[in-house]
Amino acid sequence: MSKPANLPQQLDHMLRQAIALQRNGAFAEAEELYREILELKPRHFEALQLLGSLALQAGRVQEGIEFIKKALAINAKQAPLHSNLAYALNALQRFDEALGSADRALALQPKFPDALNNRGNAQAGLNFALEALGSFDRAIALMPDFAQAWNNRACVLRDLGRPADALASCDHALALQPNYPDAWSNRGNALSDLNRPHEARQSYQRALELAPAFADAWNNLGLTQVDLDEHAQALQSYERALAVNPAAAETHWNRALCLLQLGQLEAGWKEYERRWERSRIKAGRRTFAQPLWLGDFSIEGKTILLQAEQGLGDTLQFCRYAGMVSKLGAKVVLEVPRELMRLMSTLDGVDQLIEAGHTVPPFDCHCPLLSLPLAFKTDLASIPSKTPYLFAEPQATRKWHERIATQAEGRLKVGLVWAGGNRPHVAELRKNDSRRSITFERLAPILDVPNVQFFSLQKGPAAQQLPHNDSSPNVFDYTEELDDFADTAALVANLDLVISVDTSTAHLAGALDKPVWILNRFDTCWRWMLERADTPWYAQARLFRQPALGDWDSVIRSARDALAALSVTGKPAAH
Repeated sequence: MSKPANLPQQLDHMLRQAIALQRNGAFAEAEELYREILELKPRHFEALQLLGSLALQAGRVQEGIEFIKKALAINAKQAPLHSNLAYALNALQRFDEALGSADRALALQPKFPDALNNRGNAQAGLNFALEALGSFDRAIALMPDFAQAWNNRACVLRDLGRPADALASCDHALALQPNYPDAWSNRGNALSDLNRPHEARQSYQRALELAPAFADAWNNLGLTQVDLDEHAQALQSYERALAVNPAAAETHWNRALCLLQLGQLEAGWKEYERRWERSRIKAGRRTFAQPLWLGDFSIEGKTILLQAEQGLGDTLQFCRYAGMVSKLGAKVVLEVPRELMRLMSTLDGVDQLIEAGHTVPPFDCHCPLLSLPLAFKTDLASIPSKTPYLFAEPQATRKWHERIATQAEGRLKVGLVWAGGNRPHVAELRKNDSRRSITFERLAPILDVPNVQFFSLQKGPAAQQLPHNDSSPNVFDYTEELDDFADTAALVANLDLVISVDTSTAHLAGALDKPVWILNRFDTCWRWMLERADTPWYAQARLFRQPALGDWDSVIRSARDALAALSVTGKPAAH
């Protein structure tokens, strides 16, 4: 069609009409008009940028990016466009590119709150939490009523381990915008970090009243219901989250942990396979040309690679399956971290041991250790519970025997571990680590029990809490001499009992068939299930559980009473 002579006026008229429609919420009609303008003039700057923002509003992010980039090709001097592009790239988790776009916006217009907010989100996505906090603070200084920036600031304050400040930031956002679902949900997260699950639940429920299809809020509500010992309700919340977002890896993971805690092992192991989709674990996933074995084909005469994964405690617990794999006629190659190499040489059923990071020999199929329960269809009745399956080296054990006997002088010999590893850079692990660990001082009532000689088995930064002076003559510390788990095993073999929080040393004691008392947090790790004082995984383990979130006093009291009784009889009582 021939273009009319007064095209500029016609385009101008159409543009004004489209903007008016967009302002009045008639988005589809506005979009149609913008597209008509682009048919008449494909490089119409305003139509391109407005279509871009319409597409972003409608959640069509990729399309929005394309329109914005076309507009920027015409005029790259527009700060709002660079900022919108940063927003869109953040939505696609392309944080590096988003940061570049936000920086371009700020180079053009340094005092631009929106661009500072988008830059903060990009920095947060790249794990530059302190820099992100700076960006949000600058945005808020320029625009104190910027509710989104207050809310986003709360997220990075949580990442920085400052939940009380995060809560205050959420409250600020909600004072400005009371019906802001994201801020209600983030408020719940901060309260959860502060071990205030009842209030956290109320915040998530408010978020869900405002936005019933808010998958993250359903997922987080589930986590808080676990903190409140409402596991059946938690499963329902995870179902609601998955109905909205079936691909949410974190929700599948949380659901798996909940099913396993409830002892619904068959469904739990299946769901636990989704762990590899989680961003935190995905990075460690190994891709092999050889097939993954999950019990679904014969491995007789084949070589199978079993790989350690996740924590050292996981490896100590699940290496027990190596013998079962070997009995199927396979040659077993086991790959483990350096700290476990010497100890694992005592494990039955392993043909070749490989240190993680070293070259793996040829193999026909592979299986990560924590997929073996699924491969063997393990249920509560069929957990391979025979202990010991790991052994201390006899010569090293004899070497310790003399020293320990001399120190104990006939008293009960008890090993102590009061803190697990500390992984502050991962929010979820940071919460677990802080909840499962205690300080050395908390053990004071236990240390007062007469007729007991204690030995520290605590490694890592928390070992510094042990006073190295005469104020604690009751605890000997030989941990400087323990280089790997074989060293620790030789020392543990000479003890009567290990008292430990939920950490790898507890698994070591269990695997060696030593009596071990596990001081356990209320929101227990899935492997200890619920409301049990024993565990089918370790015959000689006894669980001392918190009756409520954070209640260590009860746990310490119970353990002290049990130890006092034991120090009289000299042998751990059956339970």
